[in-house]
Order: sequence, then structure tokens, then C-alpha cells
Amino acid sequence: MCMVTFLAGCNAAVDVEQQVDELYNKMSQEERIAQLRSMYMDELFDDQGKLDEAKCRELIPNGIGHFSQYASQKPLDPNVLRDRVAAVQEWLINNTPNGIPALFHEEVLSGVNTRGATIYPQQIGQACSFNPELAELKTRQTGTAMRKMGGVLSLSPMVDVCRTPSFNRLEESYGEDGYLSAVMGVAFVKGLQQGDLKKGVGTCSKHYLGYGGGGDAEEKELMEDILMPHETMIRLAGSKTVMPGYHAMADTNGVKTNCVANSLVLQDILRGYLEFDGMVVSDYTAIDQLPDLPDAVHKAAAAINGGCDVDFPHGANFAHLQEAIDQGLVKPEVLERAVKNVLRYKFRAGLFDNDAYLYSKEQITLDSKEERQTAYDIATQSVVLLENNGILPLNTSNLKPETSNLNVLLTGPNANSMWAMCGDYSFPAMTYFWKMMEKDLDHPHVITLLEGMNGHKPEGINIKYSRGCDWTEEIETKFNTGAGDERAWDYYILHRKVDSGEKADKQEALAMAKECDVIIAAVGENVMLCGENRDRKGLRLPGKQEQYVEELIKTGKPVVLVVFGGRAQVISGLAEKCAAVIQAWYPGEEGGNAVADILYGKVSPSAKLSVSYPNAEVYEPLCYTYSAEKDSRVQWPFGYGLTYTTFEYSDLQVDGEITTDYPAVNLSFKVKNTGKVAADEIAQVYIGAGDNSQLTNNNSQLASNQKPQTSNLKPQTLQGFARVSLQPGETKTVKVKLYTEQFGFYTHEGQRQWNIAPGSFIVKVGASSADIRLQQPVTLKGETVKKPIREYYFSETTIE
Repeated sequence: MCMVTFLAGCNAAVDVEQQVDELYNKMSQEERIAQLRSMYMDELFDDQGKLDEAKCRELIPNGIGHFSQYASQKPLDPNVLRDRVAAVQEWLINNTPNGIPALFHEEVLSGVNTRGATIYPQQIGQACSFNPELAELKTRQTGTAMRKMGGVLSLSPMVDVCRTPSFNRLEESYGEDGYLSAVMGVAFVKGLQQGDLKKGVGTCSKHYLGYGGGGDAEEKELMEDILMPHETMIRLAGSKTVMPGYHAMADTNGVKTNCVANSLVLQDILRGYLEFDGMVVSDYTAIDQLPDLPDAVHKAAAAINGGCDVDFPHGANFAHLQEAIDQGLVKPEVLERAVKNVLRYKFRAGLFDNDAYLYSKEQITLDSKEERQTAYDIATQSVVLLENNGILPLNTSNLKPETSNLNVLLTGPNANSMWAMCGDYSFPAMTYFWKMMEKDLDHPHVITLLEGMNGHKPEGINIKYSRGCDWTEEIETKFNTGAGDERAWDYYILHRKVDSGEKADKQEALAMAKECDVIIAAVGENVMLCGENRDRKGLRLPGKQEQYVEELIKTGKPVVLVVFGGRAQVISGLAEKCAAVIQAWYPGEEGGNAVADILYGKVSPSAKLSVSYPNAEVYEPLCYTYSAEKDSRVQWPFGYGLTYTTFEYSDLQVDGEITTDYPAVNLSFKVKNTGKVAADEIAQVYIGAGDNSQLTNNNSQLASNQKPQTSNLKPQTLQGFARVSLQPGETKTVKVKLYTEQFGFYTHEGQRQWNIAPGSFIVKVGASSADIRLQQPVTLKGETVKKPIREYYFSETTIE
């Protein structure tokens, strides 16, 4: 039956639930189960790229719910890709019993994961920009492009609060802070979904809950920090898809259970506490990995009973759902819940509308000038200047005023490589890793650091280049099974090293170094040394890179160390010997231009660390919120970053005393650029525990709901920030509204709730978590206010 005939009135103001019920009741059991499964679109096309209708009748006679990573399976022109989506959708609408279109999904972490699409900086770097407006612009551009190509759902973003520095997927996250991750996650949703699932692309909050180490946190940390990005994406921005992580957590009975089948995580917290009414999808092969179950029937039952609605990437386990129902392992109402969650999403996305936006009919062009500009802007705001003895910015007047020429040696394994720029889940990285394709990956063109420095160099600067050193001499990628996507548990996928295509001649580079004035050493990781399923031994620089930099330093020439990669790499002992240190992360297709412009001083660096940067190899959670005292394992603290000017903070004004039922605390302060260079300062607002001893002693006769809850207060936590653009000598006033709920805390004594209790706090304003410039006490008085869940999560900031 044709979809348009069946649902001719879908544009009328009819209740979605009624539509879902009516459609569900018309469907056969086979159709219902098909909605909970997925497949790869390429399985339906012949070698000439034509839809094979015989295969369609064989494989999807009852339709299909989803198509997995539809845009990244082959390097296709976006118009060809769109045409294939159109052919499949038309076949489904006209040849399946109820004509239900499919949800085509793709990864969009740093842009659409398809050949030719813009490659934006990796998320860990973007978090260092503290710029949600730019993050929203990026995903708006991404969503517009993907929807044109027929994509309706993304499997992004990853908003795991990652506090373990060694975590190999840290690059996909926004770092260690729950507040910053939540702000950036909400911006991601707003941009990608565009406020309307019928026009934008749906987001997926992953990897719920506590993947990357957070799942082992105490309940208070879990619910206040680790949950916060998921919670805000769902409750504030309308994200309607959740993907559980591969990891296990304690369930309602205290038994460690994989999240994909964990009813505490997926039902009690997600659908109960957060009131989530969307769709839960498995991570790829996550249901396959459920332990201690005899077969796919029992695995399917465990997952769907636990709260998972969809089986990715193939639906291999959910193909056995009817057997599970027949054996009494799954109740019919559980199947009904899952199917209706999928159908509800499709109605929300407008797939049944008469004018459904299933794909664009216009000519599609990717990587526009505007998109490249956005990629450049994010990159310049993502690169963190960690140290600078005055060597930067590079220019003849700064370094060699007596001559008009400055000779610069650029060297190192990441000096002339696209792998310094492209993080995991970009199309080149995914194609290289999963498809094992090593050639013709530069689409769109990725600007290397060498290209950027040559193309953007000021007059009088001469660039010499010699690679000098490879990433590694031996294969360092560890071969591990039992973690992540099991499709990667393959010796040949993991047992290889990247071939740069260039000779690394150390003696040539050292000879050049002696003839130059400054050395730029571009070091760090690549696609095989960091990322999902990829890890290596240790967190210091890979291979013999550290020894190579030591030899460069011995030449007596100043060395600027530029570190690329997906996580903080331990460079203590080396950084102190360098004239400057830059953490560039994976800065995307315009990364070479962005880093070059920062080196040359065309752009003043402004990024601040979204992680605590360790000085030793740390394999356990590390976070600035754990203590107000300096952690000896941290070399550069959360929120830290240098620029080419100086800033002065002054005149902090704060509401010193309010009641617990009052909506907000208002504060203001001034920031002045006291240097000679225009730049942005990221001013940060923290809330810390004050001195509650006097309050506790003086209030011994008060009722329990009026006493300060000192044990529930954190030493400090980020609760606001402002990116302030200032010309030399310019002063601006920052005004912040801190909602009283931001002073609150979570408890679970019989029921989950959020509490705003009386107590003494300190509001801190600083340039980093360890560089507090201004602070004042704030006292909350009155009775404890209890709410079933928070209403306000983020402070509001204006700059005058």
C-alpha cells in the first residue's frame, strides 16, 4: 500500500499518538519486528549501482526500520548517494505493506561522515573554544547538508564526561566537565535539529550512561555530572534518541549489567527520572556482546526487556524476537513499546507527511566556502597555547629586528600529514581504519601544517622542511578484544601503522636545524594510535618522537612544540625545555591554516583546556572538581590557556545573600585587555563551597530542612563562562545570572530529587580553574527547596 494513500491526512493537526496507534494496529508482526532492525544500503544495489528489486523483495519484504552509516560505506558523490536513498525510500513506500520509510543514519561528530563533506575540528578541541554559538553553526551546516542527502538521524554527539586521561576515545568527548559538555551538547542539538525534526537531522545522545569511566562513579557524581549532558540535551533541546554504551553498570539489583540491557539506566533513570519519550538504539554489536546468555534469542530478550528499542547495525539479534515472544521471554507489550517508539520518531521527523522531506532534489555541493570558514574559525579557537617564552608569534620584528629574514625549520611526523588534522569518525579516518583504504582520501582537501605555513607566511619568513622522524618505528597499536565494536576485533585491522609516504631523515633535519633560527616540531598521534578500538602503550609521545625533539633542542635553537592528537599526551620534562608549546588536537580540514596563523600572530590564541592536562601517565579519573587544591599530577589545569596579550579582572559585584526559593544570583565583573594585541578572553565562573562551620554551629536548633548541607557541596564547579573579545586597552562588563538551582545537589532517599539547601558558597571568577582572579561569598538562607528534577541548568551571560 502506498504511504501517501494510507496516510493522506498526515499534515492535519492529528495527535501523534493516535497516528502511531493506528499504524501499529495495521501492521503484521513481521512488519513490526522489521522496524526494530537495520541493514546497510549497499546490500540492495548491484555492481552498477542500480537498486536490485529482487534483493529488496528477498531482504526487506516487510520494510526495514533503519539503514546503518549509509553515507560512509563507499566514496560516493553526494548526488549519487542521494539518488540511492531516493530509490530505496520510493521502493519502501510503494512495495511494502504499509509503505513505511526508513531512517537513514550516519555519524556527524566532525561533519557528515561522507566523502567530500567538511571536516570540522574534533570535539575535544572544539570544547576548548568555549563557544556554543560556533558549535551550533557547525552542526546547522552539517544537518542541512545531511538532510539533502537523505539522512534523517545522526548517531552523534558523544557527550561522555571523560575524566580518565588515557581513555582512547576521549577525543570524541567535550572533556572532563559536565557543565561544559552539557552546554556544547545542547548547542550541537540545536544546530543539527534546527528546532524541527522535519527539517533538521535528529541527534543521538551517547554513550549513555558513563562510558569512558564515568559509569564507575558514585551515584552523586553520576547524577550531577555524568548525566548532565544527556539530561540537558533531552530536556532542554529535544534530543529524541539515546544510545547506551558498551560498558556495564550496576542494575536495580546491584548486578553489573551492560547498559544496552540495563533497566535501571534505560527505564528507571532515562524514562522515569528524565521522562524521555524517544527511541533507544544499541551501539553497533552491543547486543551481540551481552555476556552469559546462550544465544541470540536470549540476547534479544535481555536487550528489549531492559529498554533498548533497536538493534544496530544489522538487527541480527532482534531477528529472533518472535522466537523470544513464543518462548515467553518477551511480553507483547514490550515489543509494542519498542515499535511505537520507532514509529513515533518517524512521525516526528515528518516521514509520513504528504510533503515529507526525505531528500533534496537540487544539485548537492559539499564543503562550501562558508563551511570551510566555519571549520577555520573553530580551529583557531580550539588550539591551546600552553607555554610561550616570548618566541611566539613568529615574525622578524619580534625575533630578528636586525635583519629582514627569519629562517624556520618545520619538522616532525605531523608537519605534513592529513592525519594530524583528521580525528576519528571523520570520513578519511573511518575509511582508512574500517575499509583499510590508504589512497585517495583527501576529499575534501585537508590543509597540512606545511601547506598552511607556506601559504600564509608573512614577508621575510623562509620555511624549510624535513620530516626527520616517523610516528613510530614499530607497530604500537594494541590488539585488544572485548571493548568497543567487535567488528574491529581483527588482527589485520589493528596490526598496522600509517605510511606517511615520506622519508624521515633525521640527519638531514638536524643539519637544517643548525641553519635555521627557529624550529617548529609537529608531533603526536595519528589515526592508528588513538580512537575507538585503537590504543597504545603509554601516554608519552609515540615512538622515538621525544628523543627526536631532545636532539632538536640540543642544537641550541628555540623549539616550538606543536602536539596533535586526540588526548593530552604527557610531555613533562620535554615541555620545560621548549620555547613554546601548543596543543592542537585534531583541528580539521583548515587546521594547517589555523595553526599557521596562530604561529604567525595573525590570530591570537584564545582556547582554554577542556581537560586537566597530566604531567604523568594517569589511568584513573582526574578532574578539577575533586579538590580546590592543586593536584600534583596536573601540569596545566582545566580552563587554562595563554594568548598574546594580558587581561585584568576587576569590580566583582554579587548578590551576597538570597533565600533558597529566590530564582537567581546576579553578578557582574569587568575584563580589560591590558596588552597590545586584540584577543578573546574566556572568563570562567565557578561555584565553590564556603565556610559553613559558623552556619552549622549557629543553626544547631534549626529544623533539618534549614541546616546547611555541607557534605553535599563540591570544592568547585564551573557554572558559567563568557568569551569576551577585546581590543588593546578595551574594557567590557560581563553580567551573569546564576540560577539558584545551580547551587543545588542531587539526593536519592526514597525518591530522586534536586535540592537547594541553605549554606555558604564562594562565587569565583577566573582565567582558569586554578587562576581565580576575583571571588566573593554568597549565602543562601531559608528552608531546603526540593524538586523532582531541575528546571534550570545554565547561567545566562551578557557582555556590555
